[in-house]
Amino acid sequence: MTFPLPSRLLFIRHGETEWNLAGRLQGQKDIPLNPRGVDQAAASGRAVRKLVGDDRALADYDFLASPLLRTRQTMEIARRAMGLPAESYETDDRLKELSFGSWEGLTWREVTARVPDMARARETDKWGYCPPEGESYATLAERVKPWLRRISGDAVVVSHGGVARVLMHMLAGMAPEAAAMADIWQGRLLVFEDGRCRWV
Repeated sequence: MTFPLPSRLLFIRHGETEWNLAGRLQGQKDIPLNPRGVDQAAASGRAVRKLVGDDRALADYDFLASPLLRTRQTMEIARRAMGLPAESYETDDRLKELSFGSWEGLTWREVTARVPDMARARETDKWGYCPPEGESYATLAERVKPWLRRISGDAVVVSHGGVARVLMHMLAGMAPEAAAMADIWQGRLLVFEDGRCRWV
């Protein structure tokens, strides 16, 4: 059963960072966008503008972001690309990325080399496994639920890959195992509407 959403949610994953490029687990580390990430953020803003249409319709949307640097940068660049003031949006801690705990800053190859048993356990149950001092997707979903309950109208949200995956499960009914493995693109929109999701 999907979580009821009475509106349209336009989800933007933050643009690329140097840690994304290197394959490092960012989690809640505050890493800035790289030049490609800046371009992706602007492309996302243009995509929102094209999908929503005129200024009047765009003015009816709420704008919400994770408070981490890469998401705030993405939101501000995207809003400028929409022709809107950069700073007029809210942040919410519940939109932060999944925490990888003591694994943050490592590549998956480094995690596998250092703690092979733990790496295998996460690969076996990616939705439910909790890294040391970190979070599982199941835990993240519980963190995001109270935030979802406050959504009462159309919204543009800038957040992270982990948050997108739990929304795919909660809003579009994707099986947890599939959601945990889903590709989450940068520079594109993920539209949640009518119990479904689609990429634009």
